[in-house]
Order: sequence, then C-alpha cells, then structure tokens
Amino acid sequence: MSKESASSIVESQRAVARTHLEQGSVTAGYSADRPAVLQKLNEALATELVCMLRYRRHHFMAKGIHARGVAAEFLTHSNEELGHADRLAARIVQLGGEPNFAPDELTTHSHAEYVAGDSLEEMIRENLVAERIAIDSYRDLVRFLNHDDPTTSDMVKAILAVEEEHANDLADLLEDLPGKV
Repeated sequence: MSKESASSIVESQRAVARTHLEQGSVTAGYSADRPAVLQKLNEALATELVCMLRYRRHHFMAKGIHARGVAAEFLTHSNEELGHADRLAARIVQLGGEPNFAPDELTTHSHAEYVAGDSLEEMIRENLVAERIAIDSYRDLVRFLNHDDPTTSDMVKAILAVEEEHANDLADLLEDLPGKV
C-alpha cells in the first residue's frame, strides 16, 4: 500500500468518526442487528434480575441443619447475578438502548422462573434449573452475535463462565444433601 493511499484511508476514517457522535461507541463498523441485540440483552437483564431476587429470597428462607453454608452460597450467587445485571445494563446503554428494570415486566421477559421453593433441596434444584436455562440462553446469544459484536460477545462469554460455575456449585450442593447418592 502506498503512503498516499494509507493517508487517504486514515483521513476517511477520521471523517467518518466525526459523524454521528451522539452514537458514542456505535460506529459505522458495528454490524450487528442493534435492535435485536438490545432486545436480547434486556431479556438477559430480566433473567439476571429474577435470578438475583430468587437467590436473595432463598438466602433468607433457607432453614435446616445444612442451611448456613447453602444460604451463604445463595447470597454469593445473588451478588454475582446483580453484577451481571449491572454489566448488561451498562452495555445496553453503550449501544444506545434503555435497560428495562420495570418490575412488572421482569418475569415476562426473563428466561428463568421465580420459584420460591419450600425446602432447601427444592431451592437448590430451582436455582440449578435457572442456571442451566441461563447457560443455554447465553450460548444462544453468543452464537447470535457471531463476530458482529465482539465486545458484547466477550462480556456474555464471561458471564456464561460464571453461570457454569454456579451450576456446578449447585449440583455439588445437591449431591451433598443427606440421602443423596
């Protein structure tokens, strides 16, 4: 490439960068379907918030001889889910969207359910089911993003790794309950 053509490319990039400044980091090179990405991120946000609330309830409602350690794990997971929600909300705003925190819409947009659970075992099982749903949902989102939005894809992959840890933690807790083989 000649020095002249390289200079021309740089000048062109500079000119394009000066347009649509209100879009922040979303440049002309962003190739993902932004409205679809925002919708999927808001669904993930709802899922994280529902999971955070369920874990929080389970933390406070856990009872029995094995409850103390399990409740502590629920609280840790709840805090991590809230961190995921914050990351998702921040990314939604970066992409020019609005994070949906409307309480009456969370359960309708969430992929996971809010199940109160009556026993420690039921609480662990419901949280494990929700984590498995989140894992598959995040895998689908990574495939959807493909290479069109590497920043969001990297963030989702990091969240996915934590969700997989949560599922393994819960499976271990379930295995450790009395009467389980």
